[in-house]
Amino acid sequence: MGDQRQIGTFVALGDSFTEGLNDPDPAAGPDRFRGWADRLAEQLAEYDPGLRYANLAIRGKLLHQIVEDQVPQAIDLRPDLVTFCGGGNDMIRPGADPDALAVEFDSAVRRLRATGARVLIFTGFDPRGLRSGGRIRGKAAIYNMHLRAIADRRDCAVVDLWPMMGVFNDPRAWYEDRLHLSPEGHRRMALRVAEALDLPVSGDWREPWPAVETAADWLTLRREDIHWARTYLLPWIGRRATGRSTGDGRGPKRPTPSPLQKA
Repeated sequence: MGDQRQIGTFVALGDSFTEGLNDPDPAAGPDRFRGWADRLAEQLAEYDPGLRYANLAIRGKLLHQIVEDQVPQAIDLRPDLVTFCGGGNDMIRPGADPDALAVEFDSAVRRLRATGARVLIFTGFDPRGLRSGGRIRGKAAIYNMHLRAIADRRDCAVVDLWPMMGVFNDPRAWYEDRLHLSPEGHRRMALRVAEALDLPVSGDWREPWPAVETAADWLTLRREDIHWARTYLLPWIGRRATGRSTGDGRGPKRPTPSPLQKA
């Protein structure tokens, strides 16, 4: 790795992206997910067998909730490496202020860096290919600009998701809800994060997707759209209208740093 300090404790902060939706982990039980952060921890443990890993991310959380709840917990855990992704759920809400979000994000990164921990942050994906993505694309671009500047100012590693849509534009990178990564998407994301940490990897996240033998016809695509709207879009609108979140009342999946269990 480029930074030769041993990573004794790795703590992941964020929302559903970092919790690992929708990369099922059958060994952990129902509604439990693996995700890119768990996969990254497995790679890190190959080089640091004593690695202790905590994942404080909870689905649906807004940036201020991550900063208020997860950041102080992470600081208390005295991590050597922190991954921090937040603000995506804020950006899809009306009235989101990317400048104000960036100030809050920067303050949190400053506090994390003051512990001596390495910090890796993420920009957001380009929402152009998402439904209604054009509505938020300008604000998302401004927020990403701030995040890149924060990474430079605070000497953080950064995974810039915006230009990765060349690979992640394939539907197979996403779960059927069109918002969370698929297991293969998480696998590729773990490889990308490992690359940002200068960690040797055995695969390439840029690997071309296998050719699709038969493209779906118009009718099939429309049926998929209807299923998506009924199953995911309408419930999401209902939760947002009532101020609810899928993460309400839920705790982190790995609140305490501990070694990974070997299969």
